[in-house]
Amino acid sequence: MRVLMISKALVAGTAQRKLEELAKYEDVELTLVTPEYWRSDDGSKQVLERLYTRGYRLVVTPMALNGNFHLHYYPRLSQVMREVRPEVVHIDEEPYNFATFQAMFLAQRWRAKALFFTWQNLNRRYPPPFRQIELYNYHHAASAIAGNRAAAEVLRNKGYQGTIRVIPQFGFDTDIYRRSTPRVARGPNDLFTIGFLGRLKEEKGLSLMVEALTYLPECCQATFIGNGPMKSVLEEQATKLGVRERVLFKPALPTYEVPNELTRLDALVLPSLTRPNWMEQFGRVLPEAMACETPVIGSSSGEIPYVIGDAGLVFKEGDAQELATCVRRLLEDAALYADLAKRGRQRVLDNYTQEQIARQTYELYLEVENAPQSST
Repeated sequence: MRVLMISKALVAGTAQRKLEELAKYEDVELTLVTPEYWRSDDGSKQVLERLYTRGYRLVVTPMALNGNFHLHYYPRLSQVMREVRPEVVHIDEEPYNFATFQAMFLAQRWRAKALFFTWQNLNRRYPPPFRQIELYNYHHAASAIAGNRAAAEVLRNKGYQGTIRVIPQFGFDTDIYRRSTPRVARGPNDLFTIGFLGRLKEEKGLSLMVEALTYLPECCQATFIGNGPMKSVLEEQATKLGVRERVLFKPALPTYEVPNELTRLDALVLPSLTRPNWMEQFGRVLPEAMACETPVIGSSSGEIPYVIGDAGLVFKEGDAQELATCVRRLLEDAALYADLAKRGRQRVLDNYTQEQIARQTYELYLEVENAPQSST
C-alpha cells in the first residue's frame, strides 16, 4: 500500500515518531510531504526537525503562502504525486483549507483514496470559497479522522456522510516523555510550581493561574513557558495583585526539550476558556505532562476532561478559586499527588502512545484502501 501523507504539523520532530511506527507495517510504503518550516500567526517559524526519519521517505518541498492557515498550498505536489503514485493520500489538514482541496483534487486525478483530518469542534459556517472547498472535500473523501468527539459531531452536522474515526493527530513517545529520575519528596517550605507550556494566548485562561496565586500560600509560584501576546498582560496583572515575584516566564522551547521542562514542574495547568470562536480541541501538553508523571489540572473546556479522565483534576473553567483548591489538594495530600502522577502516565500508556495511534491509523488505511472509489 503506497501512502502519501501531507502534513505541515510534522515539521515538529517528536511527532515524526508516529511515521516510524506506521512504516513498520510491512505492507505500507510511506512518503511524507512537509515544508522546510511553518510560520506561526505571530511570525515565528517552526523549522523542520529531523528526529525520527527511519523507514519512510521524507520529501521536503516549498509551500506557497506559508503561514496562511487557510490558503497555503504546495506548488510541487502534483510532481510528487506523479512520482509516488499513491493508493492512499492522508491529508493532515482541515477540510476547509485550500491545501486539502489541492491534495484531494490531485488524489482524484491519480485515482487514490484520500482522507482528511479535523480538530474543528465548533460548528462554524465559512464564507465562499471555503464552504465550497469544504463540501468538495466532504464529497470526495474516502474517510475522515476527527481529533476529538465534538469534531466528529461537527462533521455530521455540517453534512459529511462518510466514515469517521476519532483518533488524536499524534501519539506520545513514552520513552521521551518520561521522568528519568524519581521525584524528590517536598519539604514543608519547598517551592511548589504550577506551570503552563504553550502559546501565551488569552483563550488559554492564563490569568486564572496568576489570580489563583492570591489564594495559595507563598510557597506556590507559576511558570509560563512559551511566547505570545499575553506575557505583558500577565506581568501587569501579577504586579497589580502583588504576586509578581512568584511569576516566572521562560521562552518557547524546541520540542525535544519539552520533556525535561515538564519534569521540573510540580503540576501542569491548562486553564483554557471556551470562546464563541474557540474551544479546547485536545490539549496536547496534558498527555505530555502525564507521561512525565507530572500531575495535571485542567479546566472543563472542550476535550480537556476526556483527555484527563480520572488521572488528574478538573475545575470549572473561569473559576480561579476552584483552580486554587485543586492546587491545594496536590500540595497538601502527598498520597493523592503520587497516585495521580502514577495514573497519569498509565493513562497515556493505555490510550495515547505513538504505537497505538499508528495502529489505529493503519487500520483506517486498510478500510480506505478497500473502500469503493468515490465519484469525481
